Amino acid sequence: MAGIAGAGGPAPATEGPAVATDGPDGGAREPARVLVTGAASGIGAAIAAALRDGGWSVLGLDRSPAPAAGTLEHRQVDLTDDDALRAALRAAGRIDAIVHAAGFMRTAPLGRLDPDDGEAMWRIHVRAAEVLVDALAPGLPDGGRVVLVGSRTANGAAGRSQYAATKAALVGMARSWAAELAPRGITVNVIAPGATDTPMLRDPARGGTPPRLPPLGRFVRPDEIGALAAFLLGPGAGAITGQQIVVCGGASL
Repeated sequence: MAGIAGAGGPAPATEGPAVATDGPDGGAREPARVLVTGAASGIGAAIAAALRDGGWSVLGLDRSPAPAAGTLEHRQVDLTDDDALRAALRAAGRIDAIVHAAGFMRTAPLGRLDPDDGEAMWRIHVRAAEVLVDALAPGLPDGGRVVLVGSRTANGAAGRSQYAATKAALVGMARSWAAELAPRGITVNVIAPGATDTPMLRDPARGGTPPRLPPLGRFVRPDEIGALAAFLLGPGAGAITGQQIVVCGGASL
């Protein structure tokens, strides 16, 4: 099976990701292909843009339509609908890496927990990740990559128990998958942002849990998460797997 170029050793800094293909001359190469969920806005859009700029062929999946000025391949699909998601994955073609960035937050204190909110967050954060990786991992090339976007809140936060539970579940799945896929050189990691300057940060549904500025005095920028995702998908991160990498502007200090 072909693998991501450079997965077994260093690659020149100017060389974009590529996978070997079985072209007529035996040496054809084409851009590595990554599937990014939540690619229409926020962190997912920033990750998709960073990977596109780094030479990846990007397929975005999102329940929202593609941005008007979008330059990425985009498919509109409800990620919480297992059948619709599986159909989109069957039509996706070759995938060399997976980034699951779709998600949202609902908050509530004890005594006011909404089971529908909890179920909805579980389906988009955890169940969608399960369907994605279960369907695509067998076809990933050796040296492939999986990145799940979690949250610093996975460690627990008052008023965010349902959200925290879904993000903590991602860490458990990622570490399990990392152990399972390590013999193939496939890495699985979680990026856990703190408060990030996206539309979700200003979502009125956050209720009484407004974000607080971290010690650095500003919120995390989406492009900073995109840069980390691009690194984790690159050849220089081939020995990093099963990790939760927190990006929080010092909020966890």
